[in-house]
Amino acid sequence: MALPEIIDRLVASPKFRRFSAGFLPFRPLARHRSKVLFDLMAGFVHSQILLACVRLDLPSLLLERPRRLSELMGHTGLSEEAMTRLLKAAISLGLVRRRRGDLYGLGPVGQDVANNAAALAMIEHHVAFYADMRDPIALLKREVPETALAAYWPYVGDRDGVTESVASDYSTLMAQSQEGVAEEVLDDYSVKGRRHILDIGGGDGTFLSAVARRVSLDTKLTLFDLPQVAQAARHRLTAAGLADRIETVGGDFLETPLPGDADLITLIRVLFDHPDRIVAPLLKAIRAAIAPDGALLIAEPVSETPGGERIADAYFSFYLLAMGEGQVRTKAHHTDLLKNAGFSKVRVVSCRMPHLVRLIEARP
Repeated sequence: MALPEIIDRLVASPKFRRFSAGFLPFRPLARHRSKVLFDLMAGFVHSQILLACVRLDLPSLLLERPRRLSELMGHTGLSEEAMTRLLKAAISLGLVRRRRGDLYGLGPVGQDVANNAAALAMIEHHVAFYADMRDPIALLKREVPETALAAYWPYVGDRDGVTESVASDYSTLMAQSQEGVAEEVLDDYSVKGRRHILDIGGGDGTFLSAVARRVSLDTKLTLFDLPQVAQAARHRLTAAGLADRIETVGGDFLETPLPGDADLITLIRVLFDHPDRIVAPLLKAIRAAIAPDGALLIAEPVSETPGGERIADAYFSFYLLAMGEGQVRTKAHHTDLLKNAGFSKVRVVSCRMPHLVRLIEARP
């Protein structure tokens, strides 16, 4: 038997766990491992406590000012027993903190949630995701006839079935979740000096709206997405006073020729929605359309990113499985697809939050 197998069996034995808990030098590690395991088992409960706090508007209430138990009871409609139970749970998770006297305020995690439109939207959206995860084995075997996420993101499977109403629903969620991503990308990758920036799969225009604030007025900005999505984007951009600044083009990137001569083409959290059989022809179409001196920028979670494994390889991997056919790719997988599409230079751009989104640049 190999040494790693011997260690596995030793550490997994109840006798060794009891020994570790009782042996002073091993005790801190034993406690840590026990806590990690329990947090993993209790993760769903923790997420539901977070959902309860968000639905009862606790982060917003406590962001305004610290409040007493009786005041929170009045706002939420909970009994004293129920309110106390929720507050104790929220305190344990860092969402709430006891302040002076009998006041309650935001905890460190609560500070990150309050006034965070993207986080608040995703917390509510996860209700559908968790429903799809009810039977993870059936999901892995693709035995779930129709998932809630597949219905929410219909463009993944039935692109012709996307109505303007449906497009508006998921464009709203994308806008809320994409705003922070857009700023992260633009803080790490300069778009100044570009002649024409084409954002493929641009949704409601959140990314290009952020770009517009950072480039000169003579930079051409084009959004390309499904016709229904592009139309919804046009309405939003008109309301924001950006309709003359950002052109919207409707089409299916598998069938419609892409607008040409862009010297920067962006794919912001687009490729991982789709399998290789869709990504490969898309990248070839981009290579054909891009200017000779242009660059393609891909921004999305990347598999096996140090420190980001739980986000890319656990969370997004199963989220995309519930959506349909998407996948989180490694840097090597991205590189192979790009080289096969005709790009010769591929590099990973250094960024400050690589566990959330990584940047890959490709040039002809």
